[in-house]
Amino acid sequence: MRRENFPVASRLLPARYRRHLIAVYGFARRVDDIGDAGSEGDQGDQGDPRQPRQPRDRLRLLDAVDADLTRLYDGGEPRLPVIRALAPTIEACAIPAGPFHRLVEANRREQTVTRYDTFEDLLASCELSANPVGHIVLHVFGLAVPERLGLSDRICSALQVIEHCQDVGEDFARGHVYVPGEDLRRFGCVEADLAAPSTSPCLRQVIAFETRRAAALLDEGAPLVGTLDGFARLAVAGYVAGGRATVAALEHGRHDVLGTTIRPHRDRLLIEWLRVLARGR
Repeated sequence: MRRENFPVASRLLPARYRRHLIAVYGFARRVDDIGDAGSEGDQGDQGDPRQPRQPRDRLRLLDAVDADLTRLYDGGEPRLPVIRALAPTIEACAIPAGPFHRLVEANRREQTVTRYDTFEDLLASCELSANPVGHIVLHVFGLAVPERLGLSDRICSALQVIEHCQDVGEDFARGHVYVPGEDLRRFGCVEADLAAPSTSPCLRQVIAFETRRAAALLDEGAPLVGTLDGFARLAVAGYVAGGRATVAALEHGRHDVLGTTIRPHRDRLLIEWLRVLARGR
């Protein structure tokens, strides 16, 4: 979930929901930051924050987060600030441990898995890196039932793929390629195209292809909105609207993800949000 998408779905919510969602978001961002090269450690880490983290350091920090989660769920007192901040939300919303542990595992895998050959491989990674967030959000609203969780998975996977489309150059600079290898080959691209100062015609075709796939996946999950009401409907509609507005921005920018920074326009976001709320999908 992108930094700018989260406030879209939370800004207008009552404080009791917003507080819980911000705690969840803080945990997800912290785990992502630990997993990324150059992130700083939690309090008590003695490394120099100016130096890029080595994989073994990042794994050690992720293990510490995972262990602190287990400590909390076993009834102990968490030691890390990010887990202490999360504890009231877990208790109030009865959120199971599984989704949080899967987010940690996603970042463990990021240390060794840097390429995905097929779209199915990429979606499998979303099972760990994106879909747990949707499960947690539904638990915050007390609405996590199997039928909704399946629709939520489609929305969250779609949002993750859309984010990868936006951040192709940034991800490549970090050593990761989330564009499926078979699709790069299909359109005649090589990885060097991802490091170019401008987006080549073949890479634009690849990004357009992945964007259409993500948009279709988002449409499959969007009926989740129609099963909700009240503030939950408002929040989930915001996530769907954020994805659709970003797809529109990518199309408007002719999928030039290297030469420009593509972000959704606020007016388009509002229009999409109202449309999703009205249609329930």
